[in-house]
Formats: sequence, structure tokens, C-alpha cells
Amino acid sequence: MSAEPVWPEELFVDLDRNGPVPLYYQVSSRLEEAIRSGRIPAGARLENEISIGERLGLSRPTVRRAIQELVDKGMLVRRRGIGTQVVQGRVSRPVELTSLNEDLSRTGHAPTTEVLEVVREPASDEIAAQLGVEPGTEVTRIRRLRRADGTPMAVLVNYLPPEFADLTAEQLSERGLYEILRARGIAIRIANQTIGARRTHGDEAELLDIAKGSPLLTMDRVAFDHSGRAIEAGHHCYRPDLYSFETTVVAR
Repeated sequence: MSAEPVWPEELFVDLDRNGPVPLYYQVSSRLEEAIRSGRIPAGARLENEISIGERLGLSRPTVRRAIQELVDKGMLVRRRGIGTQVVQGRVSRPVELTSLNEDLSRTGHAPTTEVLEVVREPASDEIAAQLGVEPGTEVTRIRRLRRADGTPMAVLVNYLPPEFADLTAEQLSERGLYEILRARGIAIRIANQTIGARRTHGDEAELLDIAKGSPLLTMDRVAFDHSGRAIEAGHHCYRPDLYSFETTVVAR
């Protein structure tokens, strides 16, 4: 992110203040063009609405509406303690047997992982059924915050069978889960997964730097190896302004 706010003053010198096109739309469209062209780069921070209004001789409600237009399009994001920032670049993830860490690296983003928890706990009835173990069996629960280019993108929760009780937070902060599994000779062959949506709960809004109660994309996955043994059950949530799922549909 730029240390100083970015504002291309020259784009707004000829605003038409008496024409039929609303001023908020003129400001919004010119900002959008500057972002798409790279004139305002990804990660750049804009001046606050009061400063922009003073620069342009516009009311704060006009500036606020212009900014909101681009927030709604997923091009800008309002972040607590930082201000209005150009989105780092939306990640579109194919619905395939890959990990988020791998997808981010493949698309040119720099992924980092903050391990929030690695705990051993008795499996609930639901998790036991997903992993094919008896209820109450001690399983490993991993909770991680995944960032892309420094921006929080997803909260990942995974449950693993008892044989993975030796996984450490240090390992998980340095490597993706599927990469660790492959290094142990485990190949994921098939998975059942469901994509959905819900609102934030618990500390998710704080972790993802979004407003409390904001909508999230979700993906629940149970992955199996070549023998049909369940290897992991994942329950993940993603910021929808930065993330989407992509699939190809073929007619039968």
C-alpha cells in the first residue's frame, strides 16, 4: 500500500457542473477508469472524503456516493484504520482439487498464512461422520487466516484424522496443507464440496477486516485419497469482494 494517499488531480479538472450527468457519476467513472488503467495502482489508498470534496469543490454526500459506487463494484474497499483502498485484485478460483495457497501462487498473488489454532479435540457427530471415525475420537482442528498480498482473504478451518496429530503451527505457517500432505505421500483424489454463503460470525469480521455481519462466500469440503479414506474436512469462508469460484458447465 502507498504510504501517501493517491489522487490524480488532472482527471477532474473538467467536471461538468451544469450538465445532465450527475457529479457523483462523473467522479466515480473517472476513478474507475484510473483504477482499470493502473494509473491508481492496486493497494493504493485514496484521500478521505472530506479532503476529496475540498479538492473538487463537491459536497461530502456527492463524494461518498461516488466512492460507494466503486465499493459496490468490488474495486474499492473501506478498511478500518486505513481508509479507502484499491482492491488488490480479485481471485477467481477454479472449482478443482487445489488448495487456496496453490491458487494464489498460480495467479501471481503472494500468499501468507497466520495460524490461529492447532488443537486436538473430540470429534463431534458431524465431523466424525465426515472423517469416518467414531464420535469422540480425538482429531486435529486447524484454523488459519490466509492473506493475499497482505490483504486478509479467507478464514480456513480443517479437521484431520488422528494420524495427523503431529502437525505443528510452524509447518502450517510455512506450507499449504495439501503440500504437507503430498510430502507425506498422500494424494487427494476426490472431494465432495458445497459452495454457499452466510454472514460473518464470531471474530471473522475482525480477522477479515470487514464490517460485522457482512456476507461471506463459503466452501465445505471433504477430501479423500485413492483408497476412499477421508483425509480432511474443510469449512472455509472468503471475502466476496476479493474472491469468487469459477466452474465450467457442460450440457448432457
